[in-house]
Amino acid sequence: MKRIFFGGILIGLSFQISAQTLRGYQFSEIKKIAETPVKSQDQTGTCWSFSTSSFLESEFLRNGKPAVDLSEMYIVRKIYEQKMRNYILRQGKANFSQGALAHDQIAAAAEFGLMPESAYSGKKGAIHNHEELEKVLQAMAGVYAASNPGSISGHWLEATQRVLDAYLGVVPETFEFQGKRYTPKQFADFMGFDPKKYISLTSFSHHPFYQSFVLEVPDNFSNGSFYNLPLDEMMAAVEHAVQNGYSVTWDADVSNKGFNAGKGLALQPEKTWSEYSSEDAKKIWEEPASSMVVTQEKRQEEFMKLNTQDDHLMHLTGMVKDQKGGKYYVIKNSWGEISELKGHVYVSEAYARMNTISVLLSVDALPKSIKEKVGLK
Repeated sequence: MKRIFFGGILIGLSFQISAQTLRGYQFSEIKKIAETPVKSQDQTGTCWSFSTSSFLESEFLRNGKPAVDLSEMYIVRKIYEQKMRNYILRQGKANFSQGALAHDQIAAAAEFGLMPESAYSGKKGAIHNHEELEKVLQAMAGVYAASNPGSISGHWLEATQRVLDAYLGVVPETFEFQGKRYTPKQFADFMGFDPKKYISLTSFSHHPFYQSFVLEVPDNFSNGSFYNLPLDEMMAAVEHAVQNGYSVTWDADVSNKGFNAGKGLALQPEKTWSEYSSEDAKKIWEEPASSMVVTQEKRQEEFMKLNTQDDHLMHLTGMVKDQKGGKYYVIKNSWGEISELKGHVYVSEAYARMNTISVLLSVDALPKSIKEKVGLK
């Protein structure tokens, strides 16, 4: 996942759409879902926790629960422990990095519970910075994995926890929220968190449709399964969710020229970017232009060439349209309040069709027809 520092400042107001102008683009609201303020992941690769925490915060609001700023780092440190175990038991033949996916957050919350940021920030300095922490943990993991069978003392988990305590702080056993004291598990129950309510979707034709498979991206260290839908149906599921008041986690490629958080837009123009002159490419950012027709075949081709990769996880919280009727998804990013959109990006439908790796959403948000096709009630 991307590690980009923008030093965003958390404010106490959620983003408002209604009408928005970006250069020659004029946007109007289709649907807006309640969200919490934008945060910054700072110098970490933990976008998956920031986006999924934001998603759960919106889920709690949707279900009438109190507004809460969840601790991303409580879950992050639990995942670091799981990655250490996974790496050692697989004798170094596994991915060990800061990245993970939305389903990892859901699984960790089910096992360990949740807590608010006020109880555990996981921040020892002015910003989150895991560069040294990751190197230390990787070095430890390498030593353990390279040890001869039977020679490991078994203290690796305790050692990992001590390192995490040093860099992130000691996790409290209980904490207070709105005048009551909770354990993490009790707090998750109080907020109505139910891990069985969520489903991960993707769309790639190298596996059968309407079945689940383990998505082959590096950050899927836990080998989580995703339901595979044809592209049109995956996108229909996302739009159906948003139109009915459900937000979505969005895992996508953002390393191509079409994603520009500073401009607040992600675009997939009619031709590849290399086919445009610098002057024509500039015009694409200044007013709506024709978009590429993205088919299942074209999307698959780019994935198999590794042009489309698992870069960054964000939170999809609405839809807008431009003055020509083009649809865009409102994406809440975790790079701070950059651009005129205060940390949001308007992602064109064509860009989403090409670059979406996976989404996670409530099972209740799925259209009935799709539930039936994947065998869900």
